[in-house]
Amino acid sequence: MSTATLDSPPAPADDVIPTFTVTLIIRRFNPDTDDEPTWQDFDVEMYPTDRVLDALHKIKWEQDGSLTFRRSCAHGICGSDAMRINGRNRLACKTLIKDLDITKPIYVEAIKGLPLEKDLVVDMEPFFASFREVQPFLIASSKPEKERLQSATERARFDDTTKCILCAACTSSCPVFWTDGQYFGPAAIVNAHRFIFDSRDEGANVRLDILNDKEGVWRCRTTFNCSEACPRGIQVTQAIAEVKQAIMRGKP
Repeated sequence: MSTATLDSPPAPADDVIPTFTVTLIIRRFNPDTDDEPTWQDFDVEMYPTDRVLDALHKIKWEQDGSLTFRRSCAHGICGSDAMRINGRNRLACKTLIKDLDITKPIYVEAIKGLPLEKDLVVDMEPFFASFREVQPFLIASSKPEKERLQSATERARFDDTTKCILCAACTSSCPVFWTDGQYFGPAAIVNAHRFIFDSRDEGANVRLDILNDKEGVWRCRTTFNCSEACPRGIQVTQAIAEVKQAIMRGKP
């Protein structure tokens, strides 16, 4: 039971979370009116816990409804909002404003290496075409009565590459991909790895043959850009190296 009386002093007010003004400089492009992309700056009032995606929402909802970008789950799972933030590939929904240097403008642009459609949106079809080409699905001739058994050790062998969310952050950070539109790219190789080393799969040699092509794993220059860009922390460069080793052995 409370012991407060009418003469008790009022409770202190909750601490007010401070806000600050952040400048976002966004690379804009409208195919209907622009010949080349241009940069446009916006000032937005943000909280420290806000993300770059929140800033983009405020701009679109309060300042310029024509700003175009992709997003869906806003929790780092769907991979829709990959973009270049201060020159580095990131997910806008996972990049906190407070983790950036807000004394300087925040530069936001579309990921590189894929055809620019509008503002922060690129054509993802070339990316998904490479993904489909490595046959990213289980290939097995038998049909078990209940389930395909697999030990914990066998499952752990490819656990890291199951985390891919197909955001294209790794592929569009690769200098080889920027200059060679035929290169499969890191994400496709990661998803091939996921099945090549799956003990239940029977299509490893097919995928190894596909990736032994001149535009396959041998185009990788091991710059580690892909591993640094991955928002899921996948060791992409290591996965590519393991696929190379499997090709040289002739088996996983």
